[in-house]
Amino acid sequence: MSKRSIALVLSLLFVLAYPAGKLLGQAVYGSIIGSVTDSSGAAVPNAKVTITDIGKDVNFVTSSNEAGNYEQSHLIVGRYRIRVEAPGFQASVQENVNVTVDAAAHVDVMLQVGAVTQTINVTAEASLLKTERTDVATSFQTKAVAELPIYDRNFTRFELLTPGTQMLGWQHASSENPQGSIQISVNGQNFSGTGQQLDGTENRDPILGIIVINPTLESISEAKVTTQNYDAEFGQATAGVVSAQTKSGTNDLHGSAFLFRRNDLTMARQPFSQAQPLGFPNTDPSKFIPDTLWNQFGGSLGGPIRKNKAAASGTMTTTGLTTST
Repeated sequence: MSKRSIALVLSLLFVLAYPAGKLLGQAVYGSIIGSVTDSSGAAVPNAKVTITDIGKDVNFVTSSNEAGNYEQSHLIVGRYRIRVEAPGFQASVQENVNVTVDAAAHVDVMLQVGAVTQTINVTAEASLLKTERTDVATSFQTKAVAELPIYDRNFTRFELLTPGTQMLGWQHASSENPQGSIQISVNGQNFSGTGQQLDGTENRDPILGIIVINPTLESISEAKVTTQNYDAEFGQATAGVVSAQTKSGTNDLHGSAFLFRRNDLTMARQPFSQAQPLGFPNTDPSKFIPDTLWNQFGGSLGGPIRKNKAAASGTMTTTGLTTST
């Protein structure tokens, strides 16, 4: 290979690799934006804005521009503390700012004249009115993912809780779809037109059109189903986008253990298909519902690998199913 060819290849690799850090998908992270003003409403430029991840104690530092506006992007899902300081003003601290995936939390700060050593703590929650984006989406936070009564604890069923979705009358065979993911139409479009993202990584089977990794509910920190006006970065999506964000560790150890059990003794009888007793050869001729046993058990564990630097979280789930008629 000639020197010119080698130089051309190296230049191409540099062009492809250099912007990688700048082009991180918004669907992976959230952001915090806002403005800094004084009591008269005038902009406060060059104010120091320190944004702290409460769970990991990691700081992000930015500053307001000439118009008093500030922005901190590429924040993972979680709770944050915002501290704003400027010469001649009291410091202002906003606690418990929730950052969600693919969204911007808007937090405006008004500074009061005084010494920097004085601090004003603001406990009011940020406005829930979304003015910086026009997408139509439904978000499911950690509490909703963990506590909503999903029949088989299948993550893909959360899509059915979004307006404009409908489960198809046919499903892929278990040999092609061992995780039991379901096919859902969004706004009447083909089910394969729904993009699937897991921590910002493409998670849709290009042939079957279904999710590749169907994550366990214990591993999800937030899920978002966008049905209209999603970003142009989702080039393969023509119906909607399902973004899932997995849990990350914190400075403290945390975990859970769970057991879900379902059997025929606690199931309601279907009056149309189970109106008559099962009869012979069933062991109990008076039974209306076949013997059924479904168990799912497992746990999760998260904690620091190195405090204030790196953390990890993991989940283990096992499902057992026994059905007889």
